[in-house]
Amino acid sequence: MAVEYRPTPFHFERLAPDEQLRRSEAFLETMRRRRSIRAFSDEPVSFELIENAVRAAGTAPSGANQQPWTFVVVTDPEVRRRIRAEAEAEERRFYEGNAAEWHEALAHLGTDWHKDHLTTAPYLIVVFAQSFGYRHDGAAEPAKVKHYYVQESVGIAVGLLLASLTQGGLATLTHTPSPMAFLGKILDRPDNERPFVVIPVGYPAQGCVVPAISKRRLDEILVRV
Repeated sequence: MAVEYRPTPFHFERLAPDEQLRRSEAFLETMRRRRSIRAFSDEPVSFELIENAVRAAGTAPSGANQQPWTFVVVTDPEVRRRIRAEAEAEERRFYEGNAAEWHEALAHLGTDWHKDHLTTAPYLIVVFAQSFGYRHDGAAEPAKVKHYYVQESVGIAVGLLLASLTQGGLATLTHTPSPMAFLGKILDRPDNERPFVVIPVGYPAQGCVVPAISKRRLDEILVRV
């Protein structure tokens, strides 16, 4: 059943040009310092920071405003142990396999099948994409609801999640073991949810290092027409 269109006033804060630029440059500098890390400290992190980041992710635009995402925050040591065991099994098959071209592309990042971060970081945020929804309208069985632009919507939400965690002074990693179906089973997710990404969150371990990489220059990624 279609929901009636109901407009509401849009409240917008118009900033002075110098304040616009100041905020823009401050955010840019914060994001320039963002790096994916693989060596996490087990130091506790305030759960309020995680909640706020998920709230920020939940403000993302989505196809038909269907908000097709679920954020599962995992702290239970046994559940994390199981996730790590399954992820390392999948990753080991990959790294010991024959995907030579992919292995070559990853070589400069220094990665391997060991995934200590899955049990060391104080939080794992496992993001699920809802391939369809359910409508509960009093029938014996809920009706399926088609979702639109699911991957695009969840991708935008994950971007906001990472930005919010970084703004809150935390370090992250985007981890996508392949295949990822085991995550739905371990976390007991419903059949309309598919794993999208695993994000360990916390503080860097003492002596943490990252690959010496660079980002593409502005003139390589910006086209002005």
